[in-house]
Amino acid sequence: MPEDISATERMVAEWQQRAAERASKFDAMREQVEQISVTESTGDGAVRVTIGSNGILQDIQIGDSAGKRPMSQLSSEIMRTVQKAQSRIPELMQQAVADTVGTEDTAAQHMLDEARRNFPEAPEEDEPRSSPGVQEMDLGIEDDEAPPPRQATPPPRPAPRADEDDEDDDWSDGSFLR
Repeated sequence: MPEDISATERMVAEWQQRAAERASKFDAMREQVEQISVTESTGDGAVRVTIGSNGILQDIQIGDSAGKRPMSQLSSEIMRTVQKAQSRIPELMQQAVADTVGTEDTAAQHMLDEARRNFPEAPEEDEPRSSPGVQEMDLGIEDDEAPPPRQATPPPRPAPRADEDDEDDDWSDGSFLR
């Protein structure tokens, strides 16, 4: 019976050691994943974005040359650049997993599958994305020109009531201060 107890104690000690090693590997993986950030920019450098490992935009820089583009084009370029950066996250996460816990681990594999689902492949470079039904409107006003002034007509003044005898209530001069 004492041999059974010592074998059980060894088995528990080995299990605790493996659990501690695995926890240490997962801590190392978590630290590596948290350090992931991806910076991408448009071909001409007018838009530059940085995305964290969670896919959230951390920084965006828009160069002066971007101001010459129509807003619909600029917004499409920003979104494509963000998506391009996000699409690199699963690959970088896979490297962090391989370096720490190994890609055979089921928990790590689940995390990578989630990353692939949340961050799909990068959009095509040559194919600008557009939303169906959204079109740019031409209002006939150039950006550098001021719109023509609007002619405002004051509302008609109400006719005085017949019971208005009191001079103090007459504000016809436009001032209520006396």
